Amino acid sequence: MTITSFYPTPRTLMGPGPSDVSPRVLSALGRPTIGHLDPEFVQMMDEIKSLLQYAFQTKNELTMAVSAPGSAGMETCFVNLVEPGEKVIVCVNGVFGSRMVENVQRIGAQAIVINDDWGTPVDVNKVKQAFKDNSDVKFLAFVHAETSTGVLSDAKALCAIAQENSALSIVDAVTSLGGVELKVDDWGIDAIYSGSQKCLSCVPGISPISFSTKAVEKLTSRKSKVPSWFLDLSLVMGYWGGTGKRSYHHTAPVNSLYALHESLVMLQDEGLENAWQRHKNQHLKLKTGLEKLGIAFVVEEQYRLPQLNTVLIPQGVDDAAVRQTLLNEYNLEIGAGLGGFAGKAWRIGLMGYAARTENVTLCLAALADVLEK
Repeated sequence: MTITSFYPTPRTLMGPGPSDVSPRVLSALGRPTIGHLDPEFVQMMDEIKSLLQYAFQTKNELTMAVSAPGSAGMETCFVNLVEPGEKVIVCVNGVFGSRMVENVQRIGAQAIVINDDWGTPVDVNKVKQAFKDNSDVKFLAFVHAETSTGVLSDAKALCAIAQENSALSIVDAVTSLGGVELKVDDWGIDAIYSGSQKCLSCVPGISPISFSTKAVEKLTSRKSKVPSWFLDLSLVMGYWGGTGKRSYHHTAPVNSLYALHESLVMLQDEGLENAWQRHKNQHLKLKTGLEKLGIAFVVEEQYRLPQLNTVLIPQGVDDAAVRQTLLNEYNLEIGAGLGGFAGKAWRIGLMGYAARTENVTLCLAALADVLEK
């Protein structure tokens, strides 16, 4: 058998990620590849850093893009900051909080786990109690926007608790960056990571991160080596940070960074607050249409993520059959439920370029048609 070039069927991506990618971003991918130490590329890296500082709303000097997906951004934060034996309070209200626990345990640190029901936000009072019950806690880790459930937790309040207890905060913003209010400096977030493929509407494979001055001090005063060579920021900073000549660390994904640059320019041009409002407006349109179809939300209204809508599958409806029909007949992808929501819920994404009236209209019309059949 002779294998020929691969041409995927164009899809409308309205699942939990990746999201629809703007034609501008796809076009940026096709620009000529240059060297990762080329002066023009280094200048673009500086621009990416500045644009990420805007997106995160931070002045953190250590703000950069990890050359790997959001899961590597998560690991970057944990392996650089947490050392064996240290105590970390980890909030789990979905899949991605559980992954934080895995990171802590693999480092050889002590995870103090706070569990909340899937579909509910992190309980601030439980976090306060955990600090009271445990001495010498070094970190508080939580997911700002839990992709597995569509829940938004109160990052500002949680980071304030960490500060009151002289702990550093590690925050998962994979699904929140660019989609809902997020203010790293104002809220006192110490280490944060995100992904390129959600509300930034870039191609998958890049993880923006940012470390506060306090987080950098913790990194530089480590008693042990960072257990990952590739993710060791003390090495990577020589490539991404500072002035003057950049030191070689790895061959950066040049064209993917073109794409990230373009997506961040688009966010800058739209304006952060406008992007947050756009996601909210499209969510409200989707909400009105879904309720007319008799489809209810899993998450209480005040805790819902506008960019990730988790809804209950109507009784008697075949989950897999509906999603497959949407894909086959409408080239429309929505997400399945995870964990306890598997077979009981759908996750409908309105992230980045997908948060458009055309997408909401298509999704509602397609669902109405398939459910009627």
